[in-house]
Formats: sequence, structure tokens, C-alpha cells
Amino acid sequence: MKRLWIPLALIVGIAIGVAAMLGSGSVLNRLWKAPDPVTVASASLDAVREQNRLTPFAARFVAVVTSEQSRFGLSAKKTMILPGLVRYEIDLAKMQERDLAWNADSRTLTVTLPSVELSGPEIDLTALREFQDGRVLMALTDAETQLDAANRTAAREELLRQARGDVPMRLARDASARAIERSFAMPLRAAGIEATVVARFADQ
Repeated sequence: MKRLWIPLALIVGIAIGVAAMLGSGSVLNRLWKAPDPVTVASASLDAVREQNRLTPFAARFVAVVTSEQSRFGLSAKKTMILPGLVRYEIDLAKMQERDLAWNADSRTLTVTLPSVELSGPEIDLTALREFQDGRVLMALTDAETQLDAANRTAAREELLRQARGDVPMRLARDASARAIERSFAMPLRAAGIEATVVARFADQ
């Protein structure tokens, strides 16, 4: 498994975008009163949503599947070993103002994230391995074609089943939360606001 670290330039870009959204007048406003954390968080949300999708994590899995067929008293079997890469993404465009909650007493901004979505699997055909038995039936019929199709379908389902496992999903959620927390924390710090940012998922 591997992490896709969010480039620093992306976070800096969000901070710059927030500054632009707050407007040039905010510079004068801050000379007279402290910046409003809710306003900064709202501007940060707009900048985050413009990024569309966040891909903070990816993992490689290996599926081992076997299909069999029997006809005319003959049988054939093929086993496929197929690796694939699955990316874990967050659709940032789904985020709304209601997903932000500011607690003035604890000075904590809570950000509720959309569910993690799986992209892929991206199949690595160069690493595909196959083992077969029943050459006679495969030579006389279309059994091999059907076995290959069944294995490909089963392999894709198996890769996604592994990708939905507790461990990779937890790692993907943790990576997503850290990336979003940084995206909201930096503009707050830039505005001189001491705050804690906590990112969570709606189903948590």
C-alpha cells in the first residue's frame, strides 16, 4: 500500500485562493477587528471544492481466482493471478456549508467529509499469471474464452472486496482527514486564528 501525499503547492494554492475570496477589503477590516473564523472557514471550503477530487491514498492488491467448466465428460480449469491498483478518492465538490461546524468555546472547526469512493482497479496486465488444465476441452470448444471472462469478472470483484477491507479503508480515511485538516488549518493560521481542525466522516 502507498500514500499519495498532497503536494505543498496545492495547500498553498488553497490558502492563496482563500485570501482572494476574502477580498482586498478584508485587509482593512482586520486592522479594526479580529478575523471571523467562520468567514475564513467558508472561504476555505470554496477553495477546497474547486479542487474537485482528492486522492490521498492508493493500494495494490492481488486477486487469485479459479473458474471451471465441464462438457461432454471433459473438464477444464483456469487459475488467474491478477494484481491491480485501487485509488481512494473524496469528491470535494459534494461538500456544503452545513459540513462545517465552528465551536467558539473550544475553538475547534469540525469538517464533515463525504464518503471515500474507490476508483479502479487499474489492472496490471504485465504481471498477470495464469495456470490451466483441460487443454482438450478448451481446444474443442469456447471453454477457454468463457473461463477467461469469468476469471476477469471474479478478479475485479475480488480486488474491490480487498480494497473495501477495514485496514485499507481506515488508512484511506486517515490520509483524507489529515489532508483536509491541513487545507483548513493553514488559512486559519494565516489569518492569525488559533484553532484546531478536526475532519470526520458522516458515517463515523
